[in-house]
Amino acid sequence: MLLHGIAVLCTISTKIAEEPLKRVNSIMRIAIYGAGSLGTILGAYLSRHGLDVELITRNERHVNRLNENGAQIIGTVTMTVPVKVILPEQMRGVYDLVFLMTKQIDNANVARNLVNFLAEDGVICTFQNGLPEYLISGIVGEKRTYGCTVAWGATLLGDGVCKLTSDPDNLSFGLGSFGNTDNDTINQIKSVLEHMGKVKIETNFIGARWSKLLTNSSFSAMSAILGCTVGEVAGNRESRLYVQRLIKECIDVTKAADIQMEPIQGKDPVKLFDYDNIIKEKISNFIIPIAIRKHRLSRPSLLQDLEKGKKTEIDSINGVVCEFGRKHGVPTPYNDLVVSIIHEIEQGEYKPGFENLRLFKEAVN
Repeated sequence: MLLHGIAVLCTISTKIAEEPLKRVNSIMRIAIYGAGSLGTILGAYLSRHGLDVELITRNERHVNRLNENGAQIIGTVTMTVPVKVILPEQMRGVYDLVFLMTKQIDNANVARNLVNFLAEDGVICTFQNGLPEYLISGIVGEKRTYGCTVAWGATLLGDGVCKLTSDPDNLSFGLGSFGNTDNDTINQIKSVLEHMGKVKIETNFIGARWSKLLTNSSFSAMSAILGCTVGEVAGNRESRLYVQRLIKECIDVTKAADIQMEPIQGKDPVKLFDYDNIIKEKISNFIIPIAIRKHRLSRPSLLQDLEKGKKTEIDSINGVVCEFGRKHGVPTPYNDLVVSIIHEIEQGEYKPGFENLRLFKEAVN
């Protein structure tokens, strides 16, 4: 079980230093480990501002194209930026800061490998979905573990070409520490990310993680099942209803677990979407398309993975909601169904498309 695995990993002893050392040099060597759509765009922004950043990915054709032509970013912005890109086996030396942006499927081995490339006072900041900090901290140490949520979307169109699908004026990050109070380090990470967008340091980082999990388990999951943008999900009356049900389950789980969700870009998701009577329920449903409009063009990574025939992170997204629901006695039938449908799509039993709405009708009826 996921929670059992987390508990086991959190007991792993490590020989890593207890406290990251204070940096005396403002020049940081940065790695973006996992240069997919988000990693490539972040790397382009940081490189454009002259930071010492190295993008790392196993996609050799992507590496070659980026090194030849630079990172080509289209969509809501247009720019081409020279970037440094390597394969994992080409990593040399150590990094002060590693942004971890790979899928969580092999997270334990990835984290153990990255330990060998961390500077003495180096830290890992994971951008992954779900609650990856528990596993990462069990391997590298709590005091060297940071996490970040992103409130923007992107798509990898082809080797070296990425599309930013969110409004450039609304690119934001939620940054948090995991078991430490090293303000110098978190402020340095904040200053790095501010080269791309606004950064909020979350004092209740787990609450921020759950707010991000709410959007991923509802909008992103339905987008993957239906094979469309999140805007199209919100715009369809029937799929919007299932998004609402998924959101409600996530809110109910956090209440039972005594977790307070943090605002998303200044908006409290509980106040927006929770309901206990028919009037509030109708209001919640009505505002769903409004709440997502600035990111309506996003095609989440769940969908991109399915389109490429890859395994998804659904067990680390909706699966987390289901597992916390079981732990705290909260039924999660819609999240359970989403996990099941995504796995069936992975196995080739279905394809992403609006015809999959019938699977929800059949389950409900």
